Amino acid sequence: MSFLSAELLAAIHKRAARHDRDNSFPEDDLNDLRTAGYLSAFVPKEFNGAGLSVERICAEQTALAKAAPATALAINMHQIIVGMARYLVAHGNDKGRQVLHDAAAGELFGFGISEPGNDLVLFGSISKAVPDGEGGFSFHGTKVFTSLAPAWTRLLTFGTDDSGDDGPHSVFAILHRDDGGFYVKPDWDTLGMRATQSNTTVLDGAHAPADQVLARITPGPNADPVVFGIFSHFSAFIAATYQGIGERAIEVAAEQVATRHSVKNDDVYAHDPDIRWRLADAAIAMNGSAAQLRDIVRDLDDDADRGALWMPQLSAVKNACVEATMHAVDQAMRSVGGRSYYTSNELSRLYRDAVAGLFQPTDQESLHAAWANVVLGPIAKG
Repeated sequence: MSFLSAELLAAIHKRAARHDRDNSFPEDDLNDLRTAGYLSAFVPKEFNGAGLSVERICAEQTALAKAAPATALAINMHQIIVGMARYLVAHGNDKGRQVLHDAAAGELFGFGISEPGNDLVLFGSISKAVPDGEGGFSFHGTKVFTSLAPAWTRLLTFGTDDSGDDGPHSVFAILHRDDGGFYVKPDWDTLGMRATQSNTTVLDGAHAPADQVLARITPGPNADPVVFGIFSHFSAFIAATYQGIGERAIEVAAEQVATRHSVKNDDVYAHDPDIRWRLADAAIAMNGSAAQLRDIVRDLDDDADRGALWMPQLSAVKNACVEATMHAVDQAMRSVGGRSYYTSNELSRLYRDAVAGLFQPTDQESLHAAWANVVLGPIAKG
């Protein structure tokens, strides 16, 4: 049984086209999801949440994405941070406890990691983290693709502290919206995923006291629980969201070719062997990516040891789901024909929403670089 009811998903689906058209934030969706308890669904039971597993949240995110991709992608960011907090607590960093308590109490977490022109993403920040002398930090810099920008009450962010003699360090912290020190640019006017309202956020001295600082660590890929907690849940939940888009595209196409009539063949297109091949090929691709996703999230739930392969394999799964979805929406639109080109057709929106997956970490270039290191080893310097 789904945590999100069929009635709830139907209501969210009904509103998706309007939010896309109006480029508006789905406040109504957020309210419904909060009422349903979804903001605390991933919080462990001992912290007054529902205690859903990673695999279960992925299934819920796929279902939510089939109803409204942008709503699912926005809520992803909250669930990623809850997942990171769970991972922190399980691996000895008690700073995750407050995140879990806040999520159970109804706080909404945003994701302020990406920066303009910074392809290091999680592995190094061009923003500054300035120590306050008491264990806290003030943050200065620009964050982009900050989903839930109109509504988050807590923001996960990071910056670089280069004030010490021990070299630059990445500082991860949770900011409180009520404390200020930032401003949001109303600049989210994009091809797709419009309802996420992932506006640029400028940190202008936003302060996190010591108890809101999660970690100060060496930059770069590493096994620190904060970095791996973010990377693993981001990869899994992004994959699950795009999986929902691809599956929905096939559903919509199947419905429409069943009524699309061929004058030449005097029959519906659902009986055309070329159309059948196209949609079958799309479904095969989605079936394969779903299997990869299930396999890796079960290992996340089991805290399995994949060693140095964890990050490359997580990246591979994210990319597999996105690429399968891109193929599925392409085949769906080819099958339905010119009517899918109209913005009133759901496939048009699904196509635009799917494209966003190409730009979200880890991208194809980083994926192949990571796997080249796995297969061939790193390039020796000097």
